[in-house]
Amino acid sequence: MSRGDLIQVEVCYARPDEQVILKLDVNEGATLREAIERSGILQRFPEIDLTRNRIGRWSHLAAFDDVVRPGDRIEIYRPLIADPKEMRRQRAAAARK
Repeated sequence: MSRGDLIQVEVCYARPDEQVILKLDVNEGATLREAIERSGILQRFPEIDLTRNRIGRWSHLAAFDDVVRPGDRIEIYRPLIADPKEMRRQRAAAARK
């Protein structure tokens, strides 16, 4: 495959009320950020803020400048509303009572 060939990837985002997986072709050598921007998902979900939202590839955190690979599933994660460690501490404290 030479640089510039198209490869297929997916861009995913989920809210409690809606989950979306968008399939698209991107140029080989494109970054994850470029794939996200090309997918149109930022227009569909204006609450996505790439300065705050983290992203991953197949459930593993990734960087925006990572290069896409054929078949990648690029996931956009919503910010946490609660610290998971703190929530475990609270559940453990409640269980002790």
